[in-house]
Amino acid sequence: MLFSEFAQINPEVKLQKGRTYLFVEMEDIIPGKRYVSPVKKKVFNGGGAKFQDGDILFARITPCLENGKIAQVKGNGGDYFGSTEFLVFRAKEGISDNNFLFYLCYSDIIKKPAEKSMSGASGRQRASLETIKNIEIPEISLEKQQKIASILSAYDDLIENNTKRIKILEQMADAIYKEWFVKFRFPGYEKVKFIDSELGKIPEGWEVKQLDKYVDFERGTEPGSDNYENFPSNNNIPFLRVGDLGNRNSEVFVNVLLAKDKILNEDDIVVSMDGTPGIVKIGLLGCYSTGIRKLIIKNNTIKKSFLYFLMLSEHIQNIIKAYSKGTTILHAGESIKHMNFVLPDKLIMEIFDNMVSPMMKEILLIQRQNKILRQTRDILLPKLISGELDVSDLEIKVRETDKEKV
Repeated sequence: MLFSEFAQINPEVKLQKGRTYLFVEMEDIIPGKRYVSPVKKKVFNGGGAKFQDGDILFARITPCLENGKIAQVKGNGGDYFGSTEFLVFRAKEGISDNNFLFYLCYSDIIKKPAEKSMSGASGRQRASLETIKNIEIPEISLEKQQKIASILSAYDDLIENNTKRIKILEQMADAIYKEWFVKFRFPGYEKVKFIDSELGKIPEGWEVKQLDKYVDFERGTEPGSDNYENFPSNNNIPFLRVGDLGNRNSEVFVNVLLAKDKILNEDDIVVSMDGTPGIVKIGLLGCYSTGIRKLIIKNNTIKKSFLYFLMLSEHIQNIIKAYSKGTTILHAGESIKHMNFVLPDKLIMEIFDNMVSPMMKEILLIQRQNKILRQTRDILLPKLISGELDVSDLEIKVRETDKEKV
């Protein structure tokens, strides 16, 4: 059947001009993450895509579509609107299931023909709506759709729960960092004298230092877009650009010989200095671009756990922001020489590291689990939709959340 027979395309949603609604921007959608939850508010002036809970948002513009910016809306009920670059899909009563519809749109059955249909000015190409409407899809009964959605949803539910665990661990560690190294309420602080410094009152024995005296900011490399490869092999590795830092998944690979030793290990800390300066990440693997710096500790004076949360701190982020320059593309490399910080007592640093390092190791472990879950889900997806893996005889209890929503 045709996709237009299977799903509602840009279904009608009535919004009132001048009224404030929750709004979804393109940047809110993270490739590989199923759900997007509207949290920002904006006044509706008549433009933009309009949608409801359960609807599928499908980026139609390059490179967002190629990067996999496709998500299902998960809010608290009501009507929403978002970027004009979204197409909105919704299930048809008695024919399709919203949850299955998300996986169908995420699969190559819809995504690849949409990518091939793109036209327009370079850098602003958009997928053809007519082409998408006429994509032929396999006829699958509603019962099978719900079973397939239930199987794949189990993976996404685990990913979502793991992501929440990561956030909790990061918040716990960050709270300790702020308490000890921002508010200076570390163990035994009551007995410590405070002295004046260029950064205000600090504990006696602690010192204000320049970060680049303790850390090298190693810039990445640029092998050239002509050398980009679209699929992994034994000879290539992921190539991470600034835009890839948000989702930890790179769709571009380069030959390992072109990496020039600019390679990240899982426990390396990186910070973006171009484009969107100030993104701090850990848990990445692969070669990294010139817009990214790898932080290499010169000696054991500071610990990696301390450095990670120092880079995320309001103080360092404000310095990066203050020295970000450029019109079209921001560059913040100059900020590195202005990064100062309060170097704590060695013992306090070690106690902090002993508390926080296990949390960071747990975060890396959960990230690895999520990567495996995504890979498994993406392997199963085409096999289930094509019928190569038949779910007809499987006794799968379909949850209410996996049933048809119209």
